[in-house]
Amino acid sequence: MADEAESVEHPLSAAQRSKIRRQSRFRTPDVGEEGGELNIVPYLDIIMNIIVFVIASLSVVFMSTIQTTPPSIGGGKKGGGKIKSKALNLTALITSEGISLKTAGGNIATGCDRIGPGVTIPLADNRYDYAALARCVRELKTQNEDFAGETQVTITANPGIEYQIVVASIDALRKDDKGALFPDVYFGVAR
Repeated sequence: MADEAESVEHPLSAAQRSKIRRQSRFRTPDVGEEGGELNIVPYLDIIMNIIVFVIASLSVVFMSTIQTTPPSIGGGKKGGGKIKSKALNLTALITSEGISLKTAGGNIATGCDRIGPGVTIPLADNRYDYAALARCVRELKTQNEDFAGETQVTITANPGIEYQIVVASIDALRKDDKGALFPDVYFGVAR
């Protein structure tokens, strides 16, 4: 009989049922009572925006290269005698006063008409004259039939010369509106 007394269920009173209903009903938690869940949706939105921006900006980046040869270790020419070939051996030196050209025969004078002292292409209104440089190089190349086949030029810039000036000089030395001049550009070291 004792087992029967324990197994009998006692009905709940109305007050008890009402309290259970009240406590089991869903209610939104207060600000301080949130369940400690980490909301990563805003974080993922930011990361996705950054990824899209990076991908979009990568497609706009372009690379441009110029074929050149760096200076060799040791520099200078081997041998101490005269140059036996009839080569032009053109060298362009970019200075703050302008562009000076040197050949196997000597320095090209101002105006590009003879061998002599001076800056070959001086600054005009504090600007480098790349068109005059291309004209002068074309004139030098056509002076002798032995020079027509030459494709190499050595370019040297003094410290402090801007990169864009060097690139524009290389472009003027490589070709003009009549065709290729000296497409093989080598860099020399200023001494």
